[in-house]
Amino acid sequence: MNQPASTLMVAVADRVVCVKISGRANFTNSLDLKKVVYELWERGYQNFILDLSDCTLMDSTFLGVLAGIGLKFYAGNGASSEGSVRIFNPNPRIKDTLENLGVLHLFPMCDVSMLPAEPFQPVTGDGEQPTRTEVTRTCLEAHQVLMALNPDNVRKFKDVTQFLAEDLKKLEGEESKVG
Repeated sequence: MNQPASTLMVAVADRVVCVKISGRANFTNSLDLKKVVYELWERGYQNFILDLSDCTLMDSTFLGVLAGIGLKFYAGNGASSEGSVRIFNPNPRIKDTLENLGVLHLFPMCDVSMLPAEPFQPVTGDGEQPTRTEVTRTCLEAHQVLMALNPDNVRKFKDVTQFLAEDLKKLEGEESKVG
């Protein structure tokens, strides 16, 4: 059964950014999630809600990028001086995956009252497709975050990180020959 491609939509309120993730979240749109969160954070927004109501599942790269974002804002109590990242309405499969990977604690749950009333707008890239090197680097960093957060994840992801590290080294070598 094919899962629908995921989409990202964003609603920005006075102090809260809500990113709605629909469909199957994977490595291809993990870069868009990272970009939109960090760009808005740099503009002064500090509180983010990830609406997972329509998200069917997430691959490990997307989960790693998500964990990296959560880690940036986490201070042990669900909030920090940096702000917060909360999740809304994850399905049981996603919630179990976050828990099994040892990253659920980074994402306090929120209720519907915290969602902004503003309309959602599609997250659109800048028109440039990420390079294979950028995608590989993001995938590697995402898996390294998951391994750093939970020692049990090392056995799950050590082979993929080794492959990605070797692939990244090769790609960067090719780029240095061209550049």
